[in-house]
Amino acid sequence: MRTVIQILLFIVAIVLTYFIYKGVQDPIDFDKTKEARYDATIERLKEIRKAELAFKNVHGRFTGSWDTLINFVKYDSVKNVRKVGELTDSMIEEGLTEKKAVDLGLLIRDTIKESVLESEFGGSFNADNLKLIPVPDTTAEFMLGSNVITTGSGIKVPVFEAKAHNNIVLRGLERQYVINLNETSRLNGKYPGLKVGSLTETNNNAGNWE
Repeated sequence: MRTVIQILLFIVAIVLTYFIYKGVQDPIDFDKTKEARYDATIERLKEIRKAELAFKNVHGRFTGSWDTLINFVKYDSVKNVRKVGELTDSMIEEGLTEKKAVDLGLLIRDTIKESVLESEFGGSFNADNLKLIPVPDTTAEFMLGSNVITTGSGIKVPVFEAKAHNNIVLRGLERQYVINLNETSRLNGKYPGLKVGSLTETNNNAGNWE
């Protein structure tokens, strides 16, 4: 009988040790995976912002359409100024401005067209991935929108927003941890996930991680 009790106590000790270890390790594993997914999602949001800013430079507005934005990156072009040479101190002393130096052929300032894909992202970039939240085993898309806000002084400001909720970014992870994270964001008046830009305020196209 004594031997049986000792065996049972030994088993209980092992089980307790396991649950103590799990209670300590699970939050660590969650945070590690969360940070990795957040980093990948933030990089994608930065790419979306870059594409939207290029689109605005060409069209004077942002777009809330993935088809429009992706086609722009894949097939459209932007204007860039090719600069060869700079004003020297001696040119400035002679009273030359940059325009005069260009007219005299001393400097070159050409406006050239470059593809958005090459100019902003490099030729190997896959524009079709812009809309996809980089989470394993999912084809979930970022929510994308655009708007025009009228400021207090009557100025109309185009804005855009792209965002991904924690429920998608952290899909497949311990549900209670995700719920706790969302609740913390709610209590702090913050979006429970990652986003760039805003449809309700002019925030200079900032991301909520910045």
